[in-house]
Amino acid sequence: MLRGLTTVSFYADDLTAAQAWYTELLGVEPYFVRSVAGAPAYLEFRIGDYQHELGIVDSRFAGPDRFRDAENTMTYWHVDDVEAGVERLLSLGAILHGKPVEHGPGFVTASVTDPFGNILGVMFNQHYLDILASKAGV
Repeated sequence: MLRGLTTVSFYADDLTAAQAWYTELLGVEPYFVRSVAGAPAYLEFRIGDYQHELGIVDSRFAGPDRFRDAENTMTYWHVDDVEAGVERLLSLGAILHGKPVEHGPGFVTASVTDPFGNILGVMFNQHYLDILASKAGV
């Protein structure tokens, strides 16, 4: 049923600031931008080995019952070096949410809160690398 990560959507009150922040973090411009009434309403980046999608939605389009507390979900993105990834995020103004923790050989997680209130998880995941390597030979 669940075949893999497709799109992670975050909300931001200021899409212009969010676009600048995530463009700096990711090193790429969004590949898709939708405007409503002349203002950005949705941005989407394609990132990583499988070109997963990270969408940023203007908060004005959030449902009326959306929790403002981002702690009800966690999405982790593989990084090759968790410590360096966290340092980069902190240097861009993120706030440490969860310090790096090893959960066993080959599995380390950490998280930050971005300047827009979303929790961004980073993880060294050996399983991810094993799957990526197995696909390279296909």
